[in-house]
Amino acid sequence: MSNTISQRIFDFLKDFPPFNLLGSEDLMTVATKCEVKYLELNELVFNYNDILHPYFYVVKDGAVGLYRNEQLVDHCDEGDIFGIRAILRNDVYRLKASAIEESIIYALPASEFLRIIQDNIDVHKYLATTFASNLAIEGNHPDLIEIKDFNIPNFQKVSYSAPVITCSAAHSVAEAAKLMTVHKVGSVIITNAQNHPLGIITDKDLRSKIATGFFKINEPVTTIMSKPVYTFSAHISALESQMTMLENDISHLCITADGTNKSEVLGIVTAHDLVVINSNNPAVLLKQIKRSNSIEEMAGIRLKLQLIIENYLNSNIPIDFISGMVSSINNNITKRLIELTITNMPEQPPTAFTWLALGSQGREEQLLFTDQDNALIFEDVPKVEYQRVKTYFLEMAQQVNKGLAIVGFEECPAKMMASNAQWCLSLSEWQAQFKNWITQPSEASVMMCTIFFDFKRIYGDEVLEQQLSESIQKSVNQFDIFLNYLGLNALQNPPPLSFFRKFIVEDSGAHHDQFDIKARAMMPLVDAARLLVLEKGVNDPKSTIKRFELLATLEPQNEVLYQSCKEAFKTLLTFRTLEGLKNNDSGRFVNLEFLSKSNRLELKQAFKPIKEIQNVIQIRFKLAQIM
Repeated sequence: MSNTISQRIFDFLKDFPPFNLLGSEDLMTVATKCEVKYLELNELVFNYNDILHPYFYVVKDGAVGLYRNEQLVDHCDEGDIFGIRAILRNDVYRLKASAIEESIIYALPASEFLRIIQDNIDVHKYLATTFASNLAIEGNHPDLIEIKDFNIPNFQKVSYSAPVITCSAAHSVAEAAKLMTVHKVGSVIITNAQNHPLGIITDKDLRSKIATGFFKINEPVTTIMSKPVYTFSAHISALESQMTMLENDISHLCITADGTNKSEVLGIVTAHDLVVINSNNPAVLLKQIKRSNSIEEMAGIRLKLQLIIENYLNSNIPIDFISGMVSSINNNITKRLIELTITNMPEQPPTAFTWLALGSQGREEQLLFTDQDNALIFEDVPKVEYQRVKTYFLEMAQQVNKGLAIVGFEECPAKMMASNAQWCLSLSEWQAQFKNWITQPSEASVMMCTIFFDFKRIYGDEVLEQQLSESIQKSVNQFDIFLNYLGLNALQNPPPLSFFRKFIVEDSGAHHDQFDIKARAMMPLVDAARLLVLEKGVNDPKSTIKRFELLATLEPQNEVLYQSCKEAFKTLLTFRTLEGLKNNDSGRFVNLEFLSKSNRLELKQAFKPIKEIQNVIQIRFKLAQIM
């Protein structure tokens, strides 16, 4: 492609996301390898169930329609990207794309683009939010789209096998085959004296070239080796690996020191390695959960999720995306447990009910194994039926709580579970309970509210949850002094640094001299976000991150503060999760002795908005007068 055309493509792309997030050199690389295509009216770009093209597309001029079942579902015009969703899913095209008018489109090489953005977090975030969360046109459950349709594992760096079995060009095919047999591998790399790759022999070569008699087994390896070897650096992603293998009909990639065949061999990536990655991605886990028929099987699935969480964090996938993904898996485990439990009950549920997740699971912030908090609402029934109905749901809840414990979520020590008769109530009982907490606030009732206000329907009747939410908001509106009590509670934990900028640690007990990141840093932000959205007359969303995002739009004058709180919470949630994975615990208590200087600085930076948001609460609710 001429430099003039490349420059024109560069100048066009630089004004549109995500290309505006690339450096000039990277964008020029993409522009140079771009193909320009002219489309007639109604000309097809791809059809339903077509195999993946090696490109995704950008509309330069004109318009392209995306169709499902011959119905137009999206209209792409200047600067719009299409065809990338299927690549991110590593799936066939689910939609049809054709020109609505005469058009010019740019065809961009998918594998090259994905290689370039491997470490570009801003582009990852754009793809995650734009081509994951906005895929409702492809299904009926937009809230589950991120798990079902966006294959984030494809952005992970592939773990390659090392050391690699190699031989020189002087070896015979028989010697190479013997090496493969002894080491139980499916390939051998032929290298020169500097250990640079010259070619590769695989099981397939032995079958197609030796077993068929085309070549003799005592001939040199150079006669049957495949060359050149496809080489990449250790930073290659799963998706780039898959695309390269598909495009070139190969099953092995060679990892070298600088990604070229002019440097030392480090390892090898096989098609089997990619199968292993795909067997441990959220989409596959979700399918396994839905097909699971035993608690033990679900426990194994949930353990796999821990590895995915760690891989995502190490790959710098946004924490809000990770928490949403984990919540979807956890919620679907609970759903499946309820389904299996109902199947084993002597009869079907006697009336409509709703299973609620509380606390961190309700806020979609439960990334690690912590104890479970849940509750159950059942529809109001005649008094004569009440005891029978409640007994049924208590028995059902007991089995579900036990199942969750086997999966890894310990039973709540305070018995905040649906199997506790206190938290398995009819709709009218729940409405009365919340009204009592709100209109007769005490230290104990406010504490209950901080747990029970963050509820999320996991299974059952949506109307029951909606009616309870409306009742709660009505009570808050009628007794707004309750917000002052919530405000006082939100100030219970002062900023986690002392006057001398030292971490405030536990002064006694099992966690003496440890820092409680949950109570001293995360909960002040959680409590503040909850209080401030309730003041706005809103009980949704429940996520702390989404609450601060909402507040930033509702109060433009405080947008900077709310965005700072959001970013601080994301930092703290990430840190706690990494601590928990490292120590195989909840990550709540941090041993400061083992914190690096950069970790300390990162945490101290995240603490800064806490004091400011608490000052806002103190002034807004006039708490200085009653503290």
